[in-house]
Amino acid sequence: MARGITRQAVALGMVLGSLATVTVGDTVAASDDAGERAARVVDVRAAQAAPASRRADGVTIRAVSNRKPRFVSGGQVLVRIALPGRLTISDARITNNGERIRPHFERSANGTWIGIIGGMGLGTNRIQVEVSTSSGVERATLPVVNHRRRGPVFSGPQQRPFFCETEAFGLDSAERPYCEAPTEVSYQYRTTGGSFAPLSDPTSPPADAATVTVRERELPYVVRIERGTIDRAVYEIAGIYSGRPQPLAGDPGWNSKLVYTFGGGCNGGYHQGAGTGGVVNDLFLSRGYVVASSSLNVLNNNCSPIISAEAAMMVKEHVLETYGPAYHTIGWGGSGGAIQQYDIADAYPQIVDGILPAISFPDPFSTLGPVVDCGLLNDFFEETDVAYSAAQQRAIKGFRDPNTCLAWELSFFNRITATGSCDPAIPVAVRWDAETNPDGVRCAAAEQVATQLGRDPRTGFVRSVLDNVGVQYGLRSLQRGTITPAQFIELNRGVGGVDYKGELRDARAVADRAALGRAYAADLVNSGGLGLSQTPVIDLRNYRDGGPDIHTAEWSYVMRQRMIRQGTVGNQVILEFGSNSSEAAAAYALGAMDQWLTNIAADDGPGTPGDKIVRNRPRGLGDGCYLANGRRIREELSYRGSGQCPELYPIFSNPRLVAGEPLARNALKCQLAP
Repeated sequence: MARGITRQAVALGMVLGSLATVTVGDTVAASDDAGERAARVVDVRAAQAAPASRRADGVTIRAVSNRKPRFVSGGQVLVRIALPGRLTISDARITNNGERIRPHFERSANGTWIGIIGGMGLGTNRIQVEVSTSSGVERATLPVVNHRRRGPVFSGPQQRPFFCETEAFGLDSAERPYCEAPTEVSYQYRTTGGSFAPLSDPTSPPADAATVTVRERELPYVVRIERGTIDRAVYEIAGIYSGRPQPLAGDPGWNSKLVYTFGGGCNGGYHQGAGTGGVVNDLFLSRGYVVASSSLNVLNNNCSPIISAEAAMMVKEHVLETYGPAYHTIGWGGSGGAIQQYDIADAYPQIVDGILPAISFPDPFSTLGPVVDCGLLNDFFEETDVAYSAAQQRAIKGFRDPNTCLAWELSFFNRITATGSCDPAIPVAVRWDAETNPDGVRCAAAEQVATQLGRDPRTGFVRSVLDNVGVQYGLRSLQRGTITPAQFIELNRGVGGVDYKGELRDARAVADRAALGRAYAADLVNSGGLGLSQTPVIDLRNYRDGGPDIHTAEWSYVMRQRMIRQGTVGNQVILEFGSNSSEAAAAYALGAMDQWLTNIAADDGPGTPGDKIVRNRPRGLGDGCYLANGRRIREELSYRGSGQCPELYPIFSNPRLVAGEPLARNALKCQLAP
């Protein structure tokens, strides 16, 4: 069978049009010691559960800007000190590695003291607070491990070459490989007509400037936007302007809550990225949130949840050292942005406290199934001499719309190839070529997890987790009588697979066994039962199954099934809606998540974090959907359940589910029958 892919250009235009509404989003080691590195990633997650400070006789010191003080960056950390009795900060002796320091502190409303410890050297800094009391000298020590602002912290060796794009954000040009540029601040204002416009002087908003109310105080709707570089990414922070941010005194334009946004896509890196998850957003700013993101939090710039977690942690630390302590951080983003939220919440807890994933997938590896399967199936049906009706083809693929498989192929199949998806920022001269540049840049999305998976010493490519050996394509269709046994046999005899370069071949794809183990060890296949079990989730499912769109609704239930298997489903709410209710659903979910996290923080009763999540879910918050008239209803949802919501938003399938894989979709390789 010929193994080439040709598709109609009109279909490509159709697919690109359907993807236009989705926002699109670095670590590589040349050696093959990824097993050890993957283990270190697991150790990092375990370390994140460790206490942030040591306590001694009533004196405490705790890191605030980064709850994991071993991962601090940039030479400073916001801390909170509690002193016994009526002692004040002037009674305390503060040292770093034994040397006296005198940072400025302010007393907070709860009687503790907030301050920034700066001037820290790289490596371990032992911050000690000492006071004299009637019972003697009391001390508390906070060990802080400081890392460079440019990273890395826990993601491993940084990818090279790495091409800078600071100028796309209006920053100065930068030099490789760290792509650092001076921080800049600009301003915009919200017009009474409902748009954002540039503003040169934030103290003199024009006559058409809207107002915003934060903490019951009306302010001009002027937005401060900070841009700079952290962890080789360009970051953006937006917040209501009320003068220069005061991290120790509080900001009247801030509600002391943070929204962190994540962008979509999935691609190889080797470049900084020309966009973030977006921060100038009226939904958040009008409610007083500070909004932050970075270019490495866009999965199309960096398809590594691990690097994304590191960048988010470092940027969040900078936000809190700029604005002050936050009550909580809410994740936001769709598609690949949802992947990052789910994966960071599970593998790197407490970077985000609650998540609002939209049109979600569980993780990048789980989407490899439909990406590869759709490319193979589309090619098979185009080349085979056996007749398959349109209805039979759709039944084998599983989707509601027959062109959804084409959408998967056209949008992401090139992401498994060496050079098919190279970003324009990567010069052609440095790209891989088997003959002329065998050591060049490979642009496959798997490059972003080379540190975790390792490289195949025979090919130099990242060890592959792609596998379809034993996959019985069309099995459910055969069992239902939609296709004949002869068609089933011909399909599975001829569908083929891909090689290590992502090129079609007659033989099935075979995963590297070492890569499979390392992928699970690093939680690159989201378990649903680590940090995610202690994270409130409102999964926003904008229903798109009616058209050729990859964001099909079964994926919300794939993630739920993983959580059910871990016994932790009580913290996830699924909310389904159509495009006419998207704004209402977003606003409702944001308010509900804010209340949910506020309730949890106020609960000092007994029980596990999971118990507190379940019992503090706001009244009225639960599964449900928005009806065609815009009314939201409560209704327990399940995969292919019954009720008003499933009738309005029916759930379909995908090629791997049709092939018999369980709903959790967490098997990268089939267990073969003897």
